[in-house]
Order: sequence, then structure tokens, then C-alpha cells
Amino acid sequence: MSGFGFFSKHRTWEDWFGMLLGVLIVVSPWFPFSSHDVMDAERSTMILNTFVVGMLVFGLAQLEYVALQRWEEVGEIALGFWLMASPFILGYSGDDMLRAWHVALGAIVALLGALQLWQDWRLSDQDLANHPQ
Repeated sequence: MSGFGFFSKHRTWEDWFGMLLGVLIVVSPWFPFSSHDVMDAERSTMILNTFVVGMLVFGLAQLEYVALQRWEEVGEIALGFWLMASPFILGYSGDDMLRAWHVALGAIVALLGALQLWQDWRLSDQDLANHPQ
């Protein structure tokens, strides 16, 4: 059971991992497996959505590293669910690999946000303010 204690405290590596996930989300439309060769309105919307979601995930992870608040973790969970739903809502679910990557990355972001929220749920505001130290 000692391994479970490893996840009981919010650690700074989780924030760095969140930043890495944000970068991966931003660059995911240009992974070499994409089946789209032409730029159309659907692809432009997908790229804009992916860029915005990735930058927000990156920014929230940075905020958690600097000044931890619970709303940041709730925002990460929401962004993770949005990224998982985006291929179906925005209509690019036909690109199987990109859909799989966005569902996987969204699930990881949502799980990371849920883990961090669980870790910080009982902390006082003072404890949250002392997070990076």
C-alpha cells in the first residue's frame, strides 16, 4: 500500500506533466499519421480548437505550478472532456488516428485534473498557496 501514498500529495511533476500534455495537444494535428492532405474549413476549425485547448491546458498547468487553486483543476477536467468530445462535435471523427489521439490525450488531461483535485480537496487555502514551496 505504500505506492498509493505516492499519489496522495499534489507534486510539482504533475504540473510539469500537464504542461507537456498541453504542448502535445497543440502539435497533435501535425503528427505524421494525419490522413488530411488538404486544408479545408473543417480542418481549420479542428486546428484552432486544438490550439486553444492545448494552450489552455498548458496555461492552467502553469497556474497550478505558480498559484494552486481548485478551479484550475476543474478547468483541466472540463478541457479534457471537451477534447475527447471534439472529434464528434466538430466533425473530424473520420480521421481515426487523430480521433484516437484526442480521446487519449483528453482522457489523460481529465484524469490528471481529477487526481489533482482529489489530492487538493481537503487542503486549506494556506496550504494551496504554499504548493510550489
